[in-house]
Amino acid sequence: MSDYPSVKDLTVEEKAALTSGTNPWSLGNVEAKGLPNYTITDGPHGLRKAQNTESMDVEQNVPATCFPPAAGLSSSWNPELIERVGEAMGEECIQEKVAVILGPGVNIKRNPLGGRCFEYWSEDPYLAGHEAVGVVKGVQSKGVGTSLKHFAANNQETDRLRISATVSRRALREIYLPAFEHIVKTAQPWTVMCSYNRINGVHSSQNRWLLTDVLRGEWGFEGIVMSDWGAVHDRVASLNAGLNLEMPPSGTDDQIVRAALDGRITPKQLDEMAQGMIDLVDKARPAMSIEGYRYDVDAHDAIARQAAVESMVLLKNEGGILPVAKGAKVAVIGEFARTPRYQGAGSSLINPTRLTSFLDALEAEGIKADFAPGFTLDGAEQDPALTEQAVKAAEGADTVLLFLGLPAEYESEGFDRETLSIPAKQIDLLEAVAAANENVVVVLSNGSVVSLPWRGKAKAVLETWLLGQAGGAALADVIFGKVSPSGKLSQTIIDDINDDPSMVNWPGEEGHVDYGEGVFVGYRYYDTFGKAVTYPFGYGLSYATFAIDGVTAEKTGPRAVRVSATVTNTSKVAGAETVQVYVAPPKAKVARPVHELKGFAKVRLEPGESKAVEIELDERAFAYWSETFDDWHVEGGSYAIEVGVSSRDIADTVTVEIDDDGKIMDLDEWSTYGEWLDDPIGAPILQHVLADMEAEAGHPIIQASALMTMFLRSMPLNGLGVILGDEGRRLAADLVEAYRKATAK
Repeated sequence: MSDYPSVKDLTVEEKAALTSGTNPWSLGNVEAKGLPNYTITDGPHGLRKAQNTESMDVEQNVPATCFPPAAGLSSSWNPELIERVGEAMGEECIQEKVAVILGPGVNIKRNPLGGRCFEYWSEDPYLAGHEAVGVVKGVQSKGVGTSLKHFAANNQETDRLRISATVSRRALREIYLPAFEHIVKTAQPWTVMCSYNRINGVHSSQNRWLLTDVLRGEWGFEGIVMSDWGAVHDRVASLNAGLNLEMPPSGTDDQIVRAALDGRITPKQLDEMAQGMIDLVDKARPAMSIEGYRYDVDAHDAIARQAAVESMVLLKNEGGILPVAKGAKVAVIGEFARTPRYQGAGSSLINPTRLTSFLDALEAEGIKADFAPGFTLDGAEQDPALTEQAVKAAEGADTVLLFLGLPAEYESEGFDRETLSIPAKQIDLLEAVAAANENVVVVLSNGSVVSLPWRGKAKAVLETWLLGQAGGAALADVIFGKVSPSGKLSQTIIDDINDDPSMVNWPGEEGHVDYGEGVFVGYRYYDTFGKAVTYPFGYGLSYATFAIDGVTAEKTGPRAVRVSATVTNTSKVAGAETVQVYVAPPKAKVARPVHELKGFAKVRLEPGESKAVEIELDERAFAYWSETFDDWHVEGGSYAIEVGVSSRDIADTVTVEIDDDGKIMDLDEWSTYGEWLDDPIGAPILQHVLADMEAEAGHPIIQASALMTMFLRSMPLNGLGVILGDEGRRLAADLVEAYRKATAK
């Protein structure tokens, strides 16, 4: 039983105070009633706790483990590893007396230019939800809360404080909400953070449909909703919409008090919002009461190292140039090898407990290499002396490890990128180095997709994203073959940004952005319309080789399937393969992607080892959001189950007959003649009414020609009078009346 007061014990003023922060980084604190003040901090890939929590100054932060941001961690396709990262973050929160860490962020990577792509998980909602849920489970297993953000449709930084996302209900339900939905239903994050933007004209912070009807009503969310910092524009409207907590405090509690007293806020609504805050403080109390706890800095660094290992994606490995052969003379070129780009910028900036560069790792392993910085990380023109030094180092090497990527100022919270390209001087350096030595391995550091038109100059390309504080050691593990890379792309790589389907509406105009591509985001667009990509979604090489066979699909219910397959390591190297299951629907009444990811499993195998994999597909795996039914809908038919290792590398396909869910649309005078003909209830009514009218009139009402039928199929009933005169109008009226009686409407 709670030691804290019930909301019934509080005054209106105290209730109002609970719905706003105590200071920029804390909540709770009704001192007169014994409710304590608890600290909350930024995340989401580590603890960013300000030394001074009384102000918005976060330049000085306590040390914390910097894990790989989501751009990298998402490529692990390993929910268990991600949960271990979450557990470590929770332990650090206990030491630092942090009740809630603000993350994970699961907004969809609608466009690779998004400035915060480094902090988000994927272009695919299934992958984003089923990976990021590990952070929530891990952190909360330690008695510390998370804040799932940014709810919702926050997919760009341009004009983010006020932009209105004009997006269909179907696209919201199929692309932009499912990651939130899965995490809420399976892990119950203690808090959800609303986004800055508007959705179809309504600010997220005061969108009752979003915060109450969907989040709480449909999904059963039990926690509190807080605002992003400064996202509240009308506290009364926000509280009525279902926002428990305004952050940071604006000093406007009197607005809530007045609204409660004059009836603009009902007592029930204020009580529910305030009680949610009491419940949150109560949940945090046990962990926040632990004294003297200290986490294991070394153990957490080891977790960060493993997370970094599994974040890397080997894109190209011509002639097996990686791993670097033992005893090979190595040249390391590029400032990133000495000054790593290991995290993004903005509210997730971590002060790491330690930092290992690739050069540090080489020294620790006793590996000698010639180093040349190659370029500077600022915007200065290329220094010819740096190029000359790099070329000289390359000329005498067996293998060149060339570190390229995006400097920190190229991507951050607060602005979107303008190009997919890495700086031109780095590409020029690659060309010069490749001319001196053909054995070039490019190691990339970047928070979001970069174009790779230069990839022909390199024998290998290793995409490392942002690897966190232990990235240097992890790179050495992979490059020198201690472990095999196992990462898979969570985002399609393209060379031309204009190939992205959202570009025609990016980043919007005059305060709004149209999500005109609908559900065709990322690979859903590229694969459906056969567009060329550089590397497809789900792609990633290994030093090992694998085979997938024995694929079967067994129905376990009318609209549920168990997919089975056997994975074999066909090489002499240990490694891990990720089995990916895509569902390809039959022709539907709506435009659907050619296939969608609906399951995956990462399998670790010793040389020659085989393992069986089973992946369950539930009803949602076959459904689309029907705007007619305002609900999920499964059309019966033959669905293809594709099992492979990327969206374009399918090992085998099997088909399964899925039962229709039986949903039937309501018919009325605006329903077309064709919809009446095709409806199981409407068709016999149409035949009966038409037969009665024809018997009475003594002649056919509708000429039974193919042309007439084709013409009428697209016509609403209330338009039949245009073609059939009074008989058409009577037919429409009689049909609607007969249907209402038959369906008791």
